[in-house]
Amino acid sequence: MSILEMKVPSPGESISEVEIAEWLVSDGDYVEKDQTIAEVDSDKATLELPAEASGTITLKAEEGEVVAVGQVVCLIDTSATPPAGKPAPKEEKSEVKVEAVKEEKKEAPKEEKASKETHATGTASPAAAKIMRENKISSGQVSGTGKDGRITKQDVVAAMAAGFDSSAVAGWGGTREKTNQRMSMLRRKVAERLVAVKSETAMLTTFNEVDMKPIMDIRTKYKKAFADHHEVNLGFMSFFTKAVTEALNLFPAVNAQIEGDQMILHDYADVGIAVSSPKGLMVPVIRNAEQMTLAEIEKEIKRLAVKARDGKITPDEMTGGTFTITNGGVFGSMMSTPIINPPQSAILGMHNIIQRPVAIDGKVEIRPMMYLALSYDHRIIDGKESVSFLVKVKEMLENPERMIFGSKDPHEILLGL
Repeated sequence: MSILEMKVPSPGESISEVEIAEWLVSDGDYVEKDQTIAEVDSDKATLELPAEASGTITLKAEEGEVVAVGQVVCLIDTSATPPAGKPAPKEEKSEVKVEAVKEEKKEAPKEEKASKETHATGTASPAAAKIMRENKISSGQVSGTGKDGRITKQDVVAAMAAGFDSSAVAGWGGTREKTNQRMSMLRRKVAERLVAVKSETAMLTTFNEVDMKPIMDIRTKYKKAFADHHEVNLGFMSFFTKAVTEALNLFPAVNAQIEGDQMILHDYADVGIAVSSPKGLMVPVIRNAEQMTLAEIEKEIKRLAVKARDGKITPDEMTGGTFTITNGGVFGSMMSTPIINPPQSAILGMHNIIQRPVAIDGKVEIRPMMYLALSYDHRIIDGKESVSFLVKVKEMLENPERMIFGSKDPHEILLGL
């Protein structure tokens, strides 16, 4: 017998422990090399754990258990032979297959083993709860076969295979039940950092509004040509990122950080773009955004957003930002005060675009208007700098040609002003 010990790899610098979010295989299963066997949560991202060899697996850690980097979490018997007629490993871990019902006797012991304390009837295991959330299934629709009536993953799979009354799936169930769900390590870290920001910084927010008509006119005129030429859609975020980098060049304190009694200034703009993912809010970073074209920014945003959505983004892709942009407008937010993403000193909040009457050259016109919010750390950024920064962003968005000429009016360059 040849046994391989699988240890937790280091997800990135400064990460010393991770949490087993979910095992995607059961104790005693035969796994293929490079097959994803588990999802692990760090305080920065959710990562996949691939099998290092083919063989029969023995699990050494429970779901929800916090393990140190380098700790053995499973054993693989590499001398084992694959069972006859073994199907190929599943590619999509979120997909629930009806055939899995046949494995009920094998799966159930693992779920029962994970429960080491008394649970009230109807409580779901972490793996079962995840499937139920994804498919909008209440615990009242599933009969638990685990210890003390605990709902296992296979209970949910079996219930889905049998089918539900469609009238009972949507809306409130009226059961008055409550479900305890452990916060992921990522969510706990985000909560800890946000509370720290409120208590450790002198955070203020300044507001302004921007007329989006010039940007919208450009998008309407060039969006098809842009998509055909660059193979990516032209969105608002690239304009905002470009305007922000030009403004950061003029007001470097907004792009700075505090470290002890030192102020760290950056000769570059690594802009974080807050995106919503199934695992919660994530902030992937666009490196050296100040040197990118609109097309390059759009491609990088798309690449990072897809990785965040699929849970494949790495901690290195979410660290080291110098400034952050968040867009609550995609969810309908009209105005908000975004919280600074530490150790950064400022964050720009975008909001929804609303047709409103505004005064243009003494006349009332209907324009697509957006409120902007800049939250900043008053310890390092003065009010004058914060307001001037936001005004400069507004000016460049309302006069997009200024982005081409480094925030200056083309006529000023022509006249040597």
